[in-house]
Amino acid sequence: MRLDPTSLRLFVRVVEEGTIARAAAHEHIAAAAVSKRISELEDALRTQLLIRSNKGVEPSAAGRVLLRFARSVLYDLDRIYVEMRDYAAGTRGYVRVCANISAIAQFLPSEIAAFLRAHPDVQIQLEEKISSAVIEAVAENAADIGICNKPESAQGVEILPYHSHELVLATPVEHPLAAAPRVRFSDALAFEFVGLHTGSSINLLLTRAATEAGRYVRMRIQVTSWGALCRMIEAGLGIGVLPRYTAQPYVDTGRIRALVLDEPWVHRELCICVRDLRALPAAVRLLVEHLREPR
Repeated sequence: MRLDPTSLRLFVRVVEEGTIARAAAHEHIAAAAVSKRISELEDALRTQLLIRSNKGVEPSAAGRVLLRFARSVLYDLDRIYVEMRDYAAGTRGYVRVCANISAIAQFLPSEIAAFLRAHPDVQIQLEEKISSAVIEAVAENAADIGICNKPESAQGVEILPYHSHELVLATPVEHPLAAAPRVRFSDALAFEFVGLHTGSSINLLLTRAATEAGRYVRMRIQVTSWGALCRMIEAGLGIGVLPRYTAQPYVDTGRIRALVLDEPWVHRELCICVRDLRALPAAVRLLVEHLREPR
């Protein structure tokens, strides 16, 4: 029996994406080819790895065990490739980063660019995930560094301070609330919202705040990026809550309004999470130190 890295990598991708079709699209190969690889893997291991339904797939008990081993094996293989490639191409490091949309939209582009100017021989792979998935990825060795909203508690990772930011209420220019300098969230709940995708921490935050006020959020449209959210608000399709830094370019050009939300929860803390700060590879440690530098 032989297990090839390609089949293991496709299996991990299918589990992460939840469907064979999305995994195939991400890997730029035919869905039938992915399905065949998974079937051959199940035949080779003589056990069912995926539970299939009309909603997609999820790993079986055996599949969850294989997922853990596969990630470890693939990481080791990637490290072998990178370390051996150093001799030919001069690469000195490879860092896997998972971050939530707030960190990617506000801070990481300029900070990673500055790091790479100082360390051109380091490669960085950056992937967006929701905050809970970021912590899980680091804990399971699917990422070297995670950047997310500071959790109340987290097992299997170390938490380091990163950046703080403020949420604002964004409205169309002609919206009834647009002239107010500040507003309570309970007053905003009378209007329809534009929000991020289901499961995002900002949506969970708004839902919790609305529930505490005895109300609910009327979510008209959900999008996958802050830029798309701002454009929907600009078009008059609703109001939304987002980081001030992200909204500012649209405010500066007069396309939307950003109002102060008179709520304690608008002040948010982002954090860096790693498995073990003392055991980080050199390139990973350098990036963590760079991200933590005061600015």
